[in-house]
Amino acid sequence: MEEYRKVLTNWYNHSKRELPWRGSEDPYQIWVSEVILQQTRISQGTEYYHNFLKSFPDIKSLAMAPEEDVLKVWQGLGYYSRARNMHHAAKTVLSDHKGTFPKDYLSIRKLKGIGDYTAAAISSIAFGLPYAVVDGNVYRVLSRLFGIYTPIDSSAGKKEFYELAQMLLDVTQPGEFNQALMEFGAIQCLPTQPLCDSCPLSLKCHAFTHQNISDFPVKSKLKKQKERFLNYLYLHNGKNLFLKKREEKDIWRNMFQFPLIETTSRTTPEEFFESSDWKDLFKNHSITIESIFPERVHLLTHQRLYIRFYSVKLEENGSPEHLIRIEMDEISKYPVPKPIELFLLENGH
Repeated sequence: MEEYRKVLTNWYNHSKRELPWRGSEDPYQIWVSEVILQQTRISQGTEYYHNFLKSFPDIKSLAMAPEEDVLKVWQGLGYYSRARNMHHAAKTVLSDHKGTFPKDYLSIRKLKGIGDYTAAAISSIAFGLPYAVVDGNVYRVLSRLFGIYTPIDSSAGKKEFYELAQMLLDVTQPGEFNQALMEFGAIQCLPTQPLCDSCPLSLKCHAFTHQNISDFPVKSKLKKQKERFLNYLYLHNGKNLFLKKREEKDIWRNMFQFPLIETTSRTTPEEFFESSDWKDLFKNHSITIESIFPERVHLLTHQRLYIRFYSVKLEENGSPEHLIRIEMDEISKYPVPKPIELFLLENGH
């Protein structure tokens, strides 16, 4: 294992990217960077990292902020439970740890939204604790390097890869080594077209020597995407917009959206206007249907959303129940889901 450690550490020192959070030992900054980079490209995440720290420079400012402010700064990143969990965890640090980020693995791991990977990253990088990280990059590197066919999405696989990563870990500099292994997977041992010709470990790599790189890592489960049909009503009276807060346990919880009618299948506009939900919403109001926009598709990890927007003008003094009336130019103050953000940008807001 020692030879692998030396090669990876040497490669990292010569090849690592310069990133704004790299080199920091501040657990708060490391935590923010790790959470933002989950399911997010570096190029996109860097801007959000800077904006997040500008808005919430320390854990106390995050804990004291209203959730709507946190979601607004997070808007566009997706996976909004990450932001809500961070907000909750910051409040816990403030109340249970006197505002100081905990310095031991178990206390870090107990914070809401922090799993094994994030706890290991913070523990090793900020505090030099010997905990190995295992993320998608690490699964890929280790499975190819050692020829591991155990599915990474199985209990046995997770246990096997963690034990191997822990054996490989350089306990004298765990933070640097963890970053080296993850960086190696991010820019050298790529998912497709890995840079094997320049890889310092190619001759020791099972997948390279057996010419079956594409076989790794192995996965056993194929998750089927759920299809949903969302009809958003850009409802206004010329001066005001009408919004509704998503409070149910679903995607985009606690964000604001246009009035929504979700159908169980794709409907034509004519069928939609005959639906009971449409008629119930406007039964006591005079409206004008201004525009019907083409259907668009928005992809989430396990959901495929078919979205259609309808521009609907309401009578001057109308105000359907359970909706929030705002001034047109106030919409930028509200955290909204990505499809609505794009719709607003496309239509001059």
